[in-house]
Amino acid sequence: MIGFKLSRALITCALAITASAGTAAPPRIVPYGPELEGFDYPHPVKRFALTSQRQSLSMAYMDIAAPAGSGKGVVVLLHGKNFCGATWADTIAALHDAGWRVVVPDQIGFCKSSKPASYQFSFHQLAANTRALLSSLSIDNAIVIGHSMGGMLAVRYALMYPQATTRLMLVNPLGLEDWKADGVPYKAIDAAYATELNTSYDTIKQYQLTNYYSGAWQPRYDRWVDMLAGMYAGKGRELVAWNQALTSDMLYTQPVVYEFQQVQPPTVLFIGGRDRTAPGKDGAPPAIAARLGNYPELGRSAAKLIPHATIVEFPDLGHSPQVEDPEEFHKALLASLAANPPS
Repeated sequence: MIGFKLSRALITCALAITASAGTAAPPRIVPYGPELEGFDYPHPVKRFALTSQRQSLSMAYMDIAAPAGSGKGVVVLLHGKNFCGATWADTIAALHDAGWRVVVPDQIGFCKSSKPASYQFSFHQLAANTRALLSSLSIDNAIVIGHSMGGMLAVRYALMYPQATTRLMLVNPLGLEDWKADGVPYKAIDAAYATELNTSYDTIKQYQLTNYYSGAWQPRYDRWVDMLAGMYAGKGRELVAWNQALTSDMLYTQPVVYEFQQVQPPTVLFIGGRDRTAPGKDGAPPAIAARLGNYPELGRSAAKLIPHATIVEFPDLGHSPQVEDPEEFHKALLASLAANPPS
C-alpha cells in the first residue's frame, strides 16, 4: 500500500507539472475582432486611410524611427499570409538597434487592416497600396524584406517600383514554384471559404508544427497561434475567413517565378532548409505533394534566376527562421545589410 500511495503521489505531481507547462490544459482562446482588436503590437499602430476599388479602407502600420543621429535609411517589412506585422517584433528590434528606420504594414485583408466584403486581391494591388503608404510618409526608396507570402509581394513590389527598391531580401518566400503548373488542383473560393470557417487553434498549430517548425514546438510560438486563432474566434470571423479565402486564390493564380529574371535590385534569399511549405499540397496527389516545397532546391534555383542575387542558407531551420532562431537569423540579416550588394 505504501508503494501504491507513493506511485500515486508521483503521478499526481507529474500531472501537476505537465499542466503548469501548458501541455495538458486546452488553450484559452481570446476572441479578437476582425482587425485584431485587443491584440497588442510591439509598437504603436498608426493608420493610413486610402481609397481603393471605390472603398474607403484603413491600412494599419508601425513606423519605428531610427535612433537619433542614424542615417542608414528605411527598411520595410512585409508579413506572410499566416503572419502579421507583429510577428516581426524581434526583427524590428534588431534593425532599430542597428540604426534603421523600420516601417511594417499590415496589408489590406490582413491582421489590423480593413477586411473588405469585396475586393479584387492581387499582388499588384497590394504593392500599389504599399507604395501609396510609403509615399504618404515621404519615403522615396527603401530596402524591402518579405517573408512567406510577403516574399511574393516584395518581388512584385520590386518589379513595379525598381527605382524605389534599393535592395530586396526574401525570407523563405512563397512563389519559388508554380503550384498549379506542378499539379496542385485549384480550390474554388467558396470551397476555400468553407475550409477557412473550420480554422481553429488546433488546426493552426498543427499546420505550423508540420510545415514551419519540422515537428519541434516551442512555447514562444504559442503567441502567434493565439493571434490567428483569436481572429477566427471573435466577432467578424466570417469576414476574416472570406478575406483569407480570397487571398488564397491570389497565391495560386499569380505566380512570380516566371519573372525572376526581370528583378533589378540586388537580392538576398534567406532560406530555412527544413521548410516544406507549399499551399494546397494537402489536396494534391501524394506523389506530387512529396516533391513540392523543397526549399533548399527552390532557393538555389531562384538565386540563379534572379540577377545580382545571393543566398544565405539555414540548414536546420524551417519556414520562419526569424521566429525559430532570431539570434542566428538576425546575425545573418545584419551582415547582409552591412555587406556591399552584389552587382
